[in-house]
Amino acid sequence: STPRPGACYPSSAGVLNLSTSQSFLATDGKIKKRHPGRNEHTCICGCANRSQSESCPSFSCVNIWVNFVHAPKNNIMANIGRMLASRVASQLVRNASVGQQQQQANLLRFYSSAPKSYEFIKAELTGEKQNVALITLNRPKALNALCNGLVAEISDALDRYEADDSIGAIVITGSEKAFAAGADIKEMQPNTYAKCINTDFLSNWTRVAKSQKPIIAAVNGYALGGGCELAMMCDIIYAGEKARFGQPEIALGTIPGAGGTQRTTRAMGKSKAMEMCLTGNMITAEEAERSGLVSKVFPADKVVAEAVKLGEKIGTFSPLIVRLCKEAVNSAYEMSLNEGLRFERRHFHATFSTKDRLEGMTAFVEKRAPKFTNE
Repeated sequence: STPRPGACYPSSAGVLNLSTSQSFLATDGKIKKRHPGRNEHTCICGCANRSQSESCPSFSCVNIWVNFVHAPKNNIMANIGRMLASRVASQLVRNASVGQQQQQANLLRFYSSAPKSYEFIKAELTGEKQNVALITLNRPKALNALCNGLVAEISDALDRYEADDSIGAIVITGSEKAFAAGADIKEMQPNTYAKCINTDFLSNWTRVAKSQKPIIAAVNGYALGGGCELAMMCDIIYAGEKARFGQPEIALGTIPGAGGTQRTTRAMGKSKAMEMCLTGNMITAEEAERSGLVSKVFPADKVVAEAVKLGEKIGTFSPLIVRLCKEAVNSAYEMSLNEGLRFERRHFHATFSTKDRLEGMTAFVEKRAPKFTNE
């Protein structure tokens, strides 16, 4: 029942065939360097052998046995394919021991930090502690026009990063010439009313707005139509000095369909939003900042770095409390003042059931830095 060196075993996710290299996941759940002449065999939860892994309580629903033979990160992702971090995370059970949970978290980090090849975006971890995810739109010839494939890849990357508790924030950016110049009109042009209704067209674009982690848009160049709407789905917008925002759908015989009439009005007020939507006129980064659409404006070559720096700062706080705070702020869009105040107060009360609230206040009293555990 003990696995053979170099062997691969079937699982519900398919056959995993991992090649030999420098890094591997050891049985203690830690990523280690290769020891010459030694193979490490471990299942995802750290069981000692294959027979144990088949009945392992923490992964019995997946029954995955992985033979890590010094498998490098890039080969892991290449061979595992669609078994992404989000799939692994969805199988984690609540009653696993602390040790198992740590091993599972380390494995999840191993997958989410591994490079994955996308067609329309680039996705990577960045920052001094590698705790900020950076998603870069990558359709330069189309000025990052938002086609269905690009939107699907953003959703896929967000699923990976949301499953990793070590990632504190996410940055979405484009190129210096265009954040995103709009939706892919060639792809959209043949659509009919019946198709739009039957497929609930554009409903999948809301994935960014539904993220539980803070998302920062780092906008350079054009953010028009769907590109402007994508930026507004993010929690904070940083813009380069030459950034331009607009909702030009009126010139195409249609109207915004992914938040352009709603989020601009909430961010900038009725008059400015109406002018943008009825004329298709673009506004500058400075105008967007004055109107409340943009948080800060930076030189074009600094905006991504500043967005990452902001993400790193957010990442120093408790992910649990950050999530509660984000929910409370977003509730202001959907509730009356009295309802919002009640919602905020209940979330404030809820923090007193967390270890991180106690740690934060205790650290303040003791004049030391807090050590948050996301509990």
